[in-house]
Amino acid sequence: MVGVVALVLAIHDIPLANHLETVERDRLATKFERDAFILGGRSEEALEDGSAATDTGLNAMVLRYASEEDVEVVITDADGIGVVSSDTTKVGEDLTNRTEIEQALAIGEPQTGERYSDTLGSDLFFVAVPVLSGDDRVGAVRISAPESIVDSRVGDQLRGLLLVALLSLAIASAVAWLFAASVVRPLRRLHAATDRLAAGDLSTRAPTDEGPREIRDVADSFNSMAARTEQLVERQRSFAGTASHQLRTPLTALRLRLEQLSIEAGDDEQIGSTVENALIETDRLRRMIEGLLALSRAEDTAVGPDVVDLAVVLHDRAEHWRPLAEESDVRIDVAAATGTMVSVVPGAAEQIIDNLIDNALEVSAPGSRLSLTLLSGPASTELHVIDEGPGLSEDERRRAFERFWRADGAAPGGSGLGLAIVHQLANASGGNAELRTAPGGGVDATVTLPNGRVRAT
Repeated sequence: MVGVVALVLAIHDIPLANHLETVERDRLATKFERDAFILGGRSEEALEDGSAATDTGLNAMVLRYASEEDVEVVITDADGIGVVSSDTTKVGEDLTNRTEIEQALAIGEPQTGERYSDTLGSDLFFVAVPVLSGDDRVGAVRISAPESIVDSRVGDQLRGLLLVALLSLAIASAVAWLFAASVVRPLRRLHAATDRLAAGDLSTRAPTDEGPREIRDVADSFNSMAARTEQLVERQRSFAGTASHQLRTPLTALRLRLEQLSIEAGDDEQIGSTVENALIETDRLRRMIEGLLALSRAEDTAVGPDVVDLAVVLHDRAEHWRPLAEESDVRIDVAAATGTMVSVVPGAAEQIIDNLIDNALEVSAPGSRLSLTLLSGPASTELHVIDEGPGLSEDERRRAFERFWRADGAAPGGSGLGLAIVHQLANASGGNAELRTAPGGGVDATVTLPNGRVRAT
């Protein structure tokens, strides 16, 4: 046990020590840069009027800061000549041979880093910032210290932080050792049950015969929730499926009677128009019922996914829709390389593509183009159906996947379920669906599906 704890300490603390050292150095650099800007702001006016060297308040401020922080501070004018310094030998000296000062004055940006100092005979840590007056650079402020002093500060902070980390790890190890057997195992099983429920297995239940009383109580509550959820979902599916099936027969009979009435109306335009409108609404109701059935089937994720060549399906469905598109003078272009394998629930690829093309054709003007494209990535493939229609606002794109939602000005006869079906089928397949703004101002309907591999036979 002692050996395991020692190994954990080594694996944990060595990378942590390196990280904390980097963080502490960055913190010091940020602090010195901030302080340099404060000193620069204090000296701006004095540098502009040339009184910095005789400004007793500024000189006192520089000396006090250098003493408190154990650093060297030097302020130069726009020509790089030292005018105020905690090291009086640098007053009146041309400091442009110090790269950091020369760069701060030349490009007007802070300079932070380390270099070898001939004066000190050792490495030097520095921060140099320009002093700006509007767009003009009227001087520079450099704060520097021997690298050994910075190392000492970093070491002090590091030792304290590492001590806290070691103490925390020791306490965590003790707690984990005491409670792992009675807490972690039942929690893992409860976690696994929640994962199965989230994946669509509504019959899953968590074990309630192990672990502390609190965990058993949580497991009981989880099981009650899972049972209630399963019951509600089954009722919903049953209602949607049963209602849709039951409505098909009278709806078919109603359509037949309306068609007969249209024949009997002959040349009576008023009756003919009324019957035609009734037939349109009947067709809309039929599509709505079919959409509800499709949604009911899509929500049943108990069926395992299929691996299909999405490019083949896309080309096939494009050919199916091309005659209807040509009637509206809309061109369908397909860019998809065969062998683009994706994992989807059975029949989902065809339904997703059909619904997206159907929606796109509704808003496509004569002479426009409908682009169908596949983009393959390492883990997933994106299907893009891009139209050149009027497009949708951000709020409309967000609401478009809601059931029965239809955009203002949409063509009559739609059910408002097409995109809801696309969204459900994409989620059931482990992907997602979204609407984006196309480059030409239309809609880029994008469905992302996980890549799949054909099983070897």
